[in-house]
Amino acid sequence: MIKLGIDRLLEDPVLRRPLQGRRVAVLGHPASLTHWGRHTLDALIALGDECRLVAAFGPQHGMRGDKQDNMIETPNEIDPKYGILIYSLYSEVREPTPEMLDCFDVLLVDLQDIGTRIYTYITTLVYLLKACSAHGKALWVLDRPNPAGRPFEGSLLEPGWESFVGAGPILMRYGLTLGELARWFMDHLDLDLEFEVIAMEGYRPHDAPGYGWPAFELPWVNPSPNASSLNMARCFPGTVLLEGTTLSEGRGTTTPLEILGAPDLDSERLLKRMEILCPEWLEGALIRPCWFEPTFHKHVGKRCAGFQLHTDSLDYRHERFRPYRLIALLLKAIRLEYPDYPLWRRFVYEYETERLAIDLIAGGPFLRTWVDDPCATPSDLEQRLAADERAWSESIASVLLYP
Repeated sequence: MIKLGIDRLLEDPVLRRPLQGRRVAVLGHPASLTHWGRHTLDALIALGDECRLVAAFGPQHGMRGDKQDNMIETPNEIDPKYGILIYSLYSEVREPTPEMLDCFDVLLVDLQDIGTRIYTYITTLVYLLKACSAHGKALWVLDRPNPAGRPFEGSLLEPGWESFVGAGPILMRYGLTLGELARWFMDHLDLDLEFEVIAMEGYRPHDAPGYGWPAFELPWVNPSPNASSLNMARCFPGTVLLEGTTLSEGRGTTTPLEILGAPDLDSERLLKRMEILCPEWLEGALIRPCWFEPTFHKHVGKRCAGFQLHTDSLDYRHERFRPYRLIALLLKAIRLEYPDYPLWRRFVYEYETERLAIDLIAGGPFLRTWVDDPCATPSDLEQRLAADERAWSESIASVLLYP
């Protein structure tokens, strides 16, 4: 049976001993649960003097996960049960202020991540690592599974393209747990602070059927409102690209970021073009043509033609499913079938007002340029992605904690 980082901290007095006599804060959200479904905040408070919890922090969507969309901020608040201050790191500020840092000595980070670079919890973690290093604070990561598993895919974020959805030069799908990723950033940024990862026990990221997620051991609790399933986490490294387009990524339906489409597209025509362009990028999962009508967000109230991606059947092949390439191929097929289609969405995205959202999400303009170039082929993109994936594989070898 798997033991999460929080489970080990609660069970082992030796692990907790360095916390005694120190002011402790925790960064969490709705999926910050013990193996038995108790919220980390409640479990730490119950330790009493062994863990003097003085404050809590919430990332995007809030400690309670009640904020639905991007750029809906969460205010600071007083916890109604315990009377401690819950600071928001997605409000007027996204980096901790001196006042926030002054309130604790040790910060425990217990966030369920989903293994994709643009997930803003990573950027919040990096901001906290830097701030704790600069102000002499300790930071411990209570490690959790990566539901997207060990495969990695995509491009490295290019220099100068850092943003709140891109904290550093990592792959879109990076194949690490949050603790391992924090170890990588510690080395990459050459940070000096008291840093610990309370690793999991019994975590086997290569094992079926979960391939990174302990299926039938842990309940799935949405780490953010639209991360509603394991299927979503597997698809997200590709479907998140659609946030930068005029296509619906399924927000406003019951399967966001698993379903995609638009009112003015022919899904069968697009799928045929994709099969001609690069059939191997369609492997590993079921791609099901479908219709849907969003109740909010893009194309609200309009019937959209599109696809649903399924990784939840016996036909799923974890190592062969490459969602980044799949969605890139879809965008290329749209550009070839509908040359004048208004594909790229211009809007304020995660506090960025000038740069295109698709470029921020992709980590540079190269993907958009490849899609828009009628002469660019899948093999051109494959060369770029394969080189970045090889480089990433070499750079993470020293930070792995699980076989």
